[in-house]
Amino acid sequence: MAPPQTLSASQERILLWCLAGIQFTHIVDFMVMMPLGPMFIGLFHISDAQFGLLVASYTLSSGVFGLLMSPYVDRFDRKRLLLVAYAGFILATLGCALAPSYAVLMAARIAAGAFGGLIGAMTQTLVGDLIPFERRGRAMGLIMAAFSLSTVGGVPASLWLANHWGWHMPFFAIAGLSVVVWVVGARYVPSFRPPTPQGGALSALGQLTAGLSEPNHWRAFALAVVMVGAGFCIIPYITVFSTANVGVTNAQLPWIYLTGGIATLFTARLWGVLADRHGKVRVLRALALAAAVPMLVLTHLGPTSLPLYLCVTTAFFVFVSGRMIPAMALVTGAAQPHLRGTFMTLQGCVQSLGMGLAALVGGLFIGRDANGLVTGYGWNGWMAVVLSLLTFWLAGRVRLASTPAVPAKALAT
Repeated sequence: MAPPQTLSASQERILLWCLAGIQFTHIVDFMVMMPLGPMFIGLFHISDAQFGLLVASYTLSSGVFGLLMSPYVDRFDRKRLLLVAYAGFILATLGCALAPSYAVLMAARIAAGAFGGLIGAMTQTLVGDLIPFERRGRAMGLIMAAFSLSTVGGVPASLWLANHWGWHMPFFAIAGLSVVVWVVGARYVPSFRPPTPQGGALSALGQLTAGLSEPNHWRAFALAVVMVGAGFCIIPYITVFSTANVGVTNAQLPWIYLTGGIATLFTARLWGVLADRHGKVRVLRALALAAAVPMLVLTHLGPTSLPLYLCVTTAFFVFVSGRMIPAMALVTGAAQPHLRGTFMTLQGCVQSLGMGLAALVGGLFIGRDANGLVTGYGWNGWMAVVLSLLTFWLAGRVRLASTPAVPAKALAT
């Protein structure tokens, strides 16, 4: 049975913390691949481009599976679909832990990406279904804080486990923690079945057509793609660039994620409060402009002291991840309730494809010189700045579905 349209304050908090826990585990699972890059490159004797493909396989799989599932997600209870997808993710993560070769690990990452993308879409859909727009910035701030917590605790802990017991152990740990979170979610996430549109339920083809035929959806898709693309032409190669060019050792790599994660753990909720108070578009544009500076500095550095380098990487994480909070608050309001699941799954699909494409294109710029130094990373920085600044125009074009004639910019202030 569907819950009431509004939750009590305590129910809302419990829901958000459960969703944040689910997000935390699947984000750690995705992010842990990147700092483990030097280990995988040496262990499996693969190139930087092959490692980039390993990272991109997760997001590309998420995009393809999301496209296949998008016509059906609004037919099911949100909670049931979330729990089924989460169970599939747990099994895929166990497959990663048990993988004996690069090929098997690639297959397991494809499966994890397929379920992980659906998990992300369902958590954001539930926020759009049950949290009022005027509080959605704060809600997204809490959900996105899972990203920060994953960098503070999840990634450093995974690196520590990998350094002491091998690269398999982080995936065993993620799977075990996910089982605990699954049980908690089964108890506390409310059931919610999407409303049936006037005229009755649509066919699968009709649902997909409705999700793809709305121009406002495409504006929201474009906003999501340029947001994640700006980050993921840089992020997958941070550890490779840090160890080869900046002089960071493998033992020092966890500090990048620890300091960045601690900072964003505090700022994520701050950006959400500011977005609700001053307007989602206004805060998004300010963060996009601020993010351009660390994007360029990070990708053009040479040998640098660790404290100075940590200042740059921390600023990068704070502003790059911060942009996603007001952006996703806007995106979740772009679809009507009976299409929200389809829309958010499609949004997750194009976002995942955007991440994968950005990682692949970024890998094409990356090379090595005769001394083993990474070359071409500066071009990734310029590409990221161009994509990030496109949000200035795209953010003002997204409109709230409930009042299609009024820009989201006006309603958010």
